[in-house]
Amino acid sequence: MVPLRRMTLLRLLLLAAMLSLLVFLSSWWLPQGGLSGCGSSWQPCLTLYRQTPEPPLVPEGEEPAQAPPLTQECPGQLFQAWRLLRHLKSSLANADDVLLEPYLQSWDELLKFMESLGTMVGFFSHKVNEKVVLIRELSLKHSLEAHGKRGPPDSFGLQNAASIKAYRSVRSMVEAELKAGQVNFSRRTDSGCRTLLRLHRSLLWLKLMLEGLAEGPDADGQYRTPGELSRAAYTVALAPHHPWVLRQAAEFVFLALPDRRYFLQLVCVRSQREATPVLRTIIHALALVHEQTQRILAERDMLELP
Repeated sequence: MVPLRRMTLLRLLLLAAMLSLLVFLSSWWLPQGGLSGCGSSWQPCLTLYRQTPEPPLVPEGEEPAQAPPLTQECPGQLFQAWRLLRHLKSSLANADDVLLEPYLQSWDELLKFMESLGTMVGFFSHKVNEKVVLIRELSLKHSLEAHGKRGPPDSFGLQNAASIKAYRSVRSMVEAELKAGQVNFSRRTDSGCRTLLRLHRSLLWLKLMLEGLAEGPDADGQYRTPGELSRAAYTVALAPHHPWVLRQAAEFVFLALPDRRYFLQLVCVRSQREATPVLRTIIHALALVHEQTQRILAERDMLELP
């Protein structure tokens, strides 16, 4: 009984400390772009209200036949939707694979998107960035080791080429790490496959959140707030794989997200009507990359790596 009470007390103290830290960080939060009506850095744009309904331009469904071209530079911000779309499409150059570097470049852009939402979202973006860096480090290490190999002159070229290609794509990385015994199905390791799985789940979270932003109002004419959309996406994509403390901390992040207008500004549109086809173009590309990665990981039973 005493150990149980002590554990409960420790949990409450940890949650209180985390709440205090998040509140402190949020007091310094100022969204990128200076959207009017957001107040000062001491008055962050908390998503605690519904927004005036505005009908979407196109009905819900597949990618619109004539989606607006995402080729323009959106001034005054780091995140560029056109660049994200370019990297996502480049990663799908092979019909049954996902090229790894364009995939990671897509995450470089998505990290800019996440970081532009304020310090509170650093709760997620910091961990995502660590995973992107880790896969690149594994790729570099593998390449350096390949260049350092010594073997018979007639076989060195073939050995070297095969090693360098190990992290060229998701499929080649999976096969190379399985062959080298780097993937463990019963305990945590720093393999590229396990790390990619965590990015894969986070990609689903962002995709589901953007799908919500592309939706029109509900039956009462109300739009769901970005905080509500992020919470719903998190419940599906990430919460089943996170411990209790992390799930509780995530709730404070959702409260601190900026309003829908700020998200629309990030994709360089002025209204929900303009945003819907743009968002669906991005969502379509995210879905293709996610589905292809899902298939490759599922083939090797890697969707539940510890």
